[in-house]
Amino acid sequence: MAEPCSLYLTEMITQIRRKKLSPLNLMESVLKRIDSLDPLIQAWVTIDRKAIQEEAARHADEISRGKMRGPLHGIPIGVKDIFYTAGMKTTAGSKVMENFIPPFDSTAVHRLKKAGAIVLGKTATTEFAHADPAPTRNPWNLDHTPGGSSSGSAAAVATCMCPAALGSQTGGSVLRPAAYCGVVGLKPTYGRISRHGVFPFSWTLDHVGFFTRSVADAAILLGVLAGHDPQDLSTAQEPVPDYNRSGKLARKPLRIGVVRAFYQQNSEEQVWSHTEKIMAKLEKAGARILEVKMPPSFAAVQDAHRIIMRAEGAAFHEKLFEKNLAKYRPKLRDLIETGLLIPGVDYLRAQKIKRLFRRHMEAVMKNYDCLLTPATSSPAPPGLSSTGNPWFQVPWSLSGLPTINLPSGMSQEGLPLGIQLIGTAFGEGKLLTVARWCEKVLQVSCSPRVGLSPINKQGY
Repeated sequence: MAEPCSLYLTEMITQIRRKKLSPLNLMESVLKRIDSLDPLIQAWVTIDRKAIQEEAARHADEISRGKMRGPLHGIPIGVKDIFYTAGMKTTAGSKVMENFIPPFDSTAVHRLKKAGAIVLGKTATTEFAHADPAPTRNPWNLDHTPGGSSSGSAAAVATCMCPAALGSQTGGSVLRPAAYCGVVGLKPTYGRISRHGVFPFSWTLDHVGFFTRSVADAAILLGVLAGHDPQDLSTAQEPVPDYNRSGKLARKPLRIGVVRAFYQQNSEEQVWSHTEKIMAKLEKAGARILEVKMPPSFAAVQDAHRIIMRAEGAAFHEKLFEKNLAKYRPKLRDLIETGLLIPGVDYLRAQKIKRLFRRHMEAVMKNYDCLLTPATSSPAPPGLSSTGNPWFQVPWSLSGLPTINLPSGMSQEGLPLGIQLIGTAFGEGKLLTVARWCEKVLQVSCSPRVGLSPINKQGY
């Protein structure tokens, strides 16, 4: 019998509903796993054991009385330490906020609880979700970065310390750690999930995302979190479909556009070679693999993103920075000091490029069911002073298009590799359907049943 903590989210839900698994036993298994692995991984910063065990007992009692709060009843979920959690510390990985206890839950956390989930604890983040690393280590090799900024969430899901965890992405902070740690990472369309009660970094770039170990698990979580929130004016009024249904592909054969521009020349040789093998495997299974011609605005994406992120990050931190200069770590301090010097006209030009690129990509995407790129330019780099380079995710954070990482194999060094699929705005249902098909074809399972390693060690 597999340990309850090693079940997929979908399996946990089924077993709890059928009364084959108690939330108390599940919580006990998860805490045992954390005790075993977290001294090495350091994914967690706050866990209130007494409170969550009492909460698990309440959920178990409710089940015995025939009451289910929602689809996540009794499921322990990790929460990145930038999401407000009422009565629980939210430090944003910074000495500036080390004693901050929010008076309310963020909308994302509120929706998780309303669906019956138990907030297991807060996962480690880089300082204010920027570049100064968290202490978290990569579970595949402790001397390598797990990526960031959602470092703890990715590592916790990869090692079965929780079946799912919230993260956020401004540049590459969901997809990159998902690829480095070998799990599924989903960044929905900008405005799909509310950011109310989440420490901002860049108002026009920040996305709420999350980590799971399968595409089906991601569909369940998105269904809980998605939807308009009047407390976050950036959330869209778009209807939320049932993501759990396995939709049929509108086009046969599936049309997958491969982005070679920028990605091929900036990938390590083994990464691009691996990506070509993945393309060949998908093509053999029936997909049409087509090269995408990117619009001229693509050339300005990295610079525009950098300007917007620095200017908006500096604007949020300006007053805090003045009062707490000595508490800020070097990389965030550099961003703030640089961002405060950016002329307004440069910021406005960058925003114009952002809008133009989004419009150009809407036209491009009409010809494909999804786009495909390598998820990262390399496997997780060695050392813990950097969280890796976000540049492969930047275009999709700038455009706001939904993206998902799928584990796709192993590097020569024995570290996970992933592919990144990009969908149309608010087309997460179709993107998840395509991702399910790719997941089935590739057969690279995020199975924890092989021990500490989260995915099977296949070459491609």
